[in-house]
Amino acid sequence: MPLRGPRRRGPRGAVVTRAPALYPCTITHVRTAPTRYALRHRTYLWLIDPDRPPRLPRVLRPLARFDPRDHFAGDQPSVRAALDAFLAARGIHLAGGPVAMLTQARVLGYVFNPLTLYWCHDPDGELRCVVAEVHNTYGERHCYLLRPDGAGAAGADKAFYVSPFFPVDGRYRMRLPEPGDRLRLTVRLERAGTRPFTATVHGSRREVTAGVLLRLALRHPLSTLAVSAAIRLHGIRLYLRGLPVQPRPDHRTPENVT
Repeated sequence: MPLRGPRRRGPRGAVVTRAPALYPCTITHVRTAPTRYALRHRTYLWLIDPDRPPRLPRVLRPLARFDPRDHFAGDQPSVRAALDAFLAARGIHLAGGPVAMLTQARVLGYVFNPLTLYWCHDPDGELRCVVAEVHNTYGERHCYLLRPDGAGAAGADKAFYVSPFFPVDGRYRMRLPEPGDRLRLTVRLERAGTRPFTATVHGSRREVTAGVLLRLALRHPLSTLAVSAAIRLHGIRLYLRGLPVQPRPDHRTPENVT
């Protein structure tokens, strides 16, 4: 039986339901400079309404928890409240319009979210903006406010230290179409006329049921811990190949935006 998200009412009283979804996916990273290196990782992501996360049976709750402390400044009662505060500080008011959040959930108390995306709509369903929340392995967060075109393409100057092998410069080129039956995301880093790094996420939508969640949890045990461990392992390999580590600057607060 599918696990539904709760219902809410739209601006004219119509009931709007945003059913949660799961996306088994493959994440790839390709570096072309200063040395060529590629990695591939399989995991799964959640697409949810951040104000009303899915209601899971008690026995499944350790496999998926969405904690507002894991996002933005971590000081709001819900992820949606934190997102609304972030947008309001930049003059954007959704007036209760729907938001779709693509993220990792906490699994057995642990979470690491390299990238969380929020597709933000007005009450009529028109896409207003996308927020890309990036976390690094040093426990820091940064949010980019994006204005994608009709094809989901957007750009932003890099303003956050992610990989220890790239300085904080260059520009991101992204394709972030809102997930449907398929999930297809691309993030490219451009530096001095080159594209030294490209990340892609490809996946297929699955209805959220107890059986689907259990199968994914068994296929990818401790999925969020595995993502964090894989990033560190590949970092060690790159370091052993002789890549120089770039100094990490002092980071600004999560409320800052590019």
